[in-house]
Amino acid sequence: MDMRAVIEDLVEEAERQIREQTWAPEPADRIVAAKAAADLGAAVGPPEAQQALSAVDRLAHLREALADLAIALAQIHGRLAWFIGAATTALTPILHWRALPTEDGPTFGTVRPTRDQYAEAEDAIRRLQSTLADISTV
Repeated sequence: MDMRAVIEDLVEEAERQIREQTWAPEPADRIVAAKAAADLGAAVGPPEAQQALSAVDRLAHLREALADLAIALAQIHGRLAWFIGAATTALTPILHWRALPTEDGPTFGTVRPTRDQYAEAEDAIRRLQSTLADISTV
């Protein structure tokens, strides 16, 4: 299952829980969700902007988004933490990517992602950003 599909499944679960009132985001949840949404939006821009970047910059933006999620996760507990934690786990393939060619040595198990993989990860982050923005207004 690709990152987009995993994030979509998580989003559907969160939306269902909110709709069924299994999860009623508290004020602290909404504040953290709003900040995380803003940070993700700043890290990963629209597709056209991302595609215009070099591979090094695209990867840096994706890693920044992961860092933003880690910071949000450290600030919250309960269902929002579970949601953000699961989303971060879905995005961990990014941590195994490299943008630079090898220099005749080991790469610590990193691989060079394809353009499609960059786009998939960026789309997943945009979907996550949109959902966190929605959670912030519930």
